[in-house]
Amino acid sequence: MKQPCVYILASERNGTLYVGVTSNLAPRVWEHKNDLAEGFIKRYGVHRLVWFEGHETMEGAITREKALKQWNRTWKLELIEGSNPKWKDLYEGLG
Repeated sequence: MKQPCVYILASERNGTLYVGVTSNLAPRVWEHKNDLAEGFIKRYGVHRLVWFEGHETMEGAITREKALKQWNRTWKLELIEGSNPKWKDLYEGLG
């Protein structure tokens, strides 16, 4: 099912973070996990889906992504730990 989402991937607990946006979360995270694109994700091994948020529109998701990218690291860590304190990989539950 397609739905605009903002998401955060991590290399490990308190590791390197990546904030992204997509219209179809499960296939996009699968692409990241399988290093199908060159760049940041592949270079830093950022494969664990630790947080995501659905949005009504792609415009809303893009706005939220841009805002999160401006946040400092501490705020992002607090956001993740607020809903995923054990930093579990949420990808398996997307099924």
